[in-house]
Amino acid sequence: MKTEIEQIRRTYLSWYKGEPELITGSGSNRIYMRLTDDEGNTLIGVYGSCVAENKAFVEMSRHFASKALPVPRVIGALSTDGHFYLQEDLGTRALYDAIAEGRKRGGNYSEAEEALLHRTIAQLPRMQFLGGEGLQGEWCYPKAEFDRQGVLFDLNYFKYCFLKAAVDDVDELALDNDFNHLTEALLRRDELPWGFLYRDFQARNVMLTPDGEPRFIDFQGGRRGPLFYDLASFLWQAAARYPQALRERLIDTYLEHATPFIGKVDRERFDKQLRMFVLFRLMQVLGAYGFRGYFEKKAHFLTSIPPAIESIKTLLEDENSVIKNFPYLKEIFSSLCRNPRFQSREKGKELVVRVFSFSYKRGIPDDLSGNGGGYVFDCRSTHNPGRYEPYKKLTGLDQPVIDFLEKDGEILTFLKSVYALADAHVERYLERGFTDLMFSFGCTGGQHRSVYSAEHLAHHLHDKYGVTVELTHREQGISSILAKNIEL
Repeated sequence: MKTEIEQIRRTYLSWYKGEPELITGSGSNRIYMRLTDDEGNTLIGVYGSCVAENKAFVEMSRHFASKALPVPRVIGALSTDGHFYLQEDLGTRALYDAIAEGRKRGGNYSEAEEALLHRTIAQLPRMQFLGGEGLQGEWCYPKAEFDRQGVLFDLNYFKYCFLKAAVDDVDELALDNDFNHLTEALLRRDELPWGFLYRDFQARNVMLTPDGEPRFIDFQGGRRGPLFYDLASFLWQAAARYPQALRERLIDTYLEHATPFIGKVDRERFDKQLRMFVLFRLMQVLGAYGFRGYFEKKAHFLTSIPPAIESIKTLLEDENSVIKNFPYLKEIFSSLCRNPRFQSREKGKELVVRVFSFSYKRGIPDDLSGNGGGYVFDCRSTHNPGRYEPYKKLTGLDQPVIDFLEKDGEILTFLKSVYALADAHVERYLERGFTDLMFSFGCTGGQHRSVYSAEHLAHHLHDKYGVTVELTHREQGISSILAKNIEL
């Protein structure tokens, strides 16, 4: 990553001055940096490892801009090697962040939050139909159209990355029979015309202007396809917990703005086809969570499975559900919904990791959970910056102390072993549904080495597993909470 960041600096700093700002939270194969000129104007410098994907974004962005669609403008051309480009800076406020409080309230969205959702969904038909006009197949990556091969790829992703890892016995012939029927239903063209299929239409990929107008990003995986796909992706995001009544209102808004392109629709037939894509999208999501959790061993993705299973349960309970058309899938999903392993845990019954720094002079921190305490690590074997005058009044949170410890290196070797032990324990606790885990780091004064160690373990576990971490530097009187990450 350091090499790519330096390449962005070399590529664009002849145009834009000052220190580039690395933007976090980007896609796995892209790096974004905010570049600022002498007058305070900004652009986003992008590095993408996949040249074909970069070309897709640049060509589509120019095409959409020519239709006055709400996307970032690409400035200039791709770099000679195809890895770098500049795009308009749309700011820092994503729809995902703007509706965070509604998510925290379990799907109870305020009027202001709902208004943002309506503004966003109202723009989708323009993106689909105006964007689909003149869309060239050679711009699309990796495929020009939503087709049988693509559908079966996603269905088999669900089968091999989630289902076979989660269920002991799968009747593959019966499952493939249902897959074939579902594929035929998804590829029907007699319901509504096809347009641009965004494919990753979700709240994280919608930026908001200061006046709350949506702008769409990360559409480089798009292709020609059915309009139902993006609607299902947006409205049935498991973590968003949109109430069905809100979904219905948003569908009404969508159809109101789609009418100029498709005319009046038969709502019953529309809803039935939409449910096909809801089913398909939920299977895609489970496939992705299974791959990340079971195969890449990123355990916090496994904690995202129960909310997705809850959405499946809702489909099963819907008297108009299309699941009855797929008998083996219905049987499989009914079994998954009954499996205690995939039950959503009540609030307060999710894993919370508590991390402390302390001074041995004042004793080991008390365990208020009643579980008898957890790991206690003695940092006193590592080089102590507190022995040196420049560091005596600082703590392990201060950069000079951090630089001292990391340059010395003993603390890094120490933490490497701690991380391995902590990772294994957190993964096991997540798997078994335990709710409390405690790590404490002690040193002479609870000021330098223990503070550094506790801080770094807390952020390591939060970043890797997405769990809630309660961090306390006891002797410094500092406490903070790293809240649980929720996957969409």
